[in-house]
Amino acid sequence: MSPSAVISDGHTASGTTGLNNGRSDFKHAPLTWTNFSNIIDGKLETTKETRCGINPATEQSNPSVPIASKDDVDKAMSAAQKAFKPWAAEPYAARQKAVLAFADGLEAEKEAFSKFLTQEQGKPIQFARMEIDIAVAWIRATASFELPVEKTDAGDKEIVVRYTPLGVAVGIVPWNFPILLAVGKIAAAVVTGNPIIIKPSPFTPAGGLKLVELGQRYFPPGVLQALSGDDNLGIWLTAHPIPAKISFTGSTATGKKVMESASKTLKRVTLELGGKDPAIICDDIDIDDVASKIATFAFLNSGQICFAIKRILVHEKIIDEFRNALVKHTKLLKVGEGNEEGVFLGPIQNSMQFEKVKGFFADIEKEGMTVAVGGKNPGGKGYFITPTIIDRPAEDSRLVLEEPFGPIVPLLSFANDEEAIDKANNTFYGLGASVWSKDIKRTNNIAQQIEAGTVWVNCHFEMYPNIPFGGHKQSGIGVEQGLAGLKSYCNSQTLYLRKSNL
Repeated sequence: MSPSAVISDGHTASGTTGLNNGRSDFKHAPLTWTNFSNIIDGKLETTKETRCGINPATEQSNPSVPIASKDDVDKAMSAAQKAFKPWAAEPYAARQKAVLAFADGLEAEKEAFSKFLTQEQGKPIQFARMEIDIAVAWIRATASFELPVEKTDAGDKEIVVRYTPLGVAVGIVPWNFPILLAVGKIAAAVVTGNPIIIKPSPFTPAGGLKLVELGQRYFPPGVLQALSGDDNLGIWLTAHPIPAKISFTGSTATGKKVMESASKTLKRVTLELGGKDPAIICDDIDIDDVASKIATFAFLNSGQICFAIKRILVHEKIIDEFRNALVKHTKLLKVGEGNEEGVFLGPIQNSMQFEKVKGFFADIEKEGMTVAVGGKNPGGKGYFITPTIIDRPAEDSRLVLEEPFGPIVPLLSFANDEEAIDKANNTFYGLGASVWSKDIKRTNNIAQQIEAGTVWVNCHFEMYPNIPFGGHKQSGIGVEQGLAGLKSYCNSQTLYLRKSNL
């Protein structure tokens, strides 16, 4: 079949899907980036009502996107339920092949996705390209995992533990990494045999819709769907009786609501939630080198990362010298529109979050805080925030206790390792943390006493798709990534199989 036989919705001119049962080898025309639709049962669907996202750098409207109705939700659920058994019956190797083809398709569209990601999310273009590259690598890695079948010889019987797909899944995706976090849920769900409905953030809906539109080239109708909507959509999806699994990434407050809604039908949930991630800086470090890295890891993506450094704990012997180095490196970080040369921090992604972050700035004058760097914001068009470090605010201040999810962080001191550990753990969050010292025995000892799902030594943000990621305390439930992430989309079934007749 030639590329000219394919029209923009991924269907052939004759009206058939052209998917070759979801695994097509022919090339497709590039995606178009002017129209955005819900994807239900392999078709692009419009809605009576639409809305527009906002470019956070310019405050101009992005293209309109659908607002799904409850009827749209029911249609998508029915299509997913219908697709479940045939997709689960596909050999695992066939599902892997389809997922790998999806990765190839996304890689071919990298530049278009990157440019729109900068327009819609606001991040600098080099980081948008990086997000797509990582997304492609994540899909391929997930497709390479094999679900084990565990066998035990028990004399007259063989005990077999196997992992079978749960059923329809729902993936609720946030606005900070809208493509990467969507593909993580998509790849894990579909390779294990589960159809999935993606709900992109209402602040970054278009890229997620286009990602799922791309997926129609590689998966049968109903296996991968997407719904964009308003505040009603989340509850319609999580409370619906059909899904067996909800995978949610977002704030702790919203995660609690998701869990409450899902509990009514005992849906499985994976919740990857907020953090108040500490970096513990010991007194024997290379100050300038570590300060450069801490500035990067605190302000990357304008601080809009669940496991960004959000508290900088520095040994009292070096805190003044370290602060000065940190200020120097922070001043080198350029703020601006994502396509400008050399920009490191784009805008805060949306007006609601922008106002929340500005609230932390309002506390500076009200509480008489000492500003080490930043403190004043540029004003004008766009949701821009200047990277800001507050020098030793009160330990009970909002900035120390809460997650701003923006580029403002407290610099705090400690006198010894025990105090550093106590301060790091003094939070109901427990997502990530890092420890920095030339003494590896010391860092490893501290790391093992931190109450967090991931603790790094002399680094931060290192992630591997084969390693599980999740939070402790109120930073989440369950894990994503790796074999454990795949198993979260499965039932564990134990079979006691007899070797001979009774």
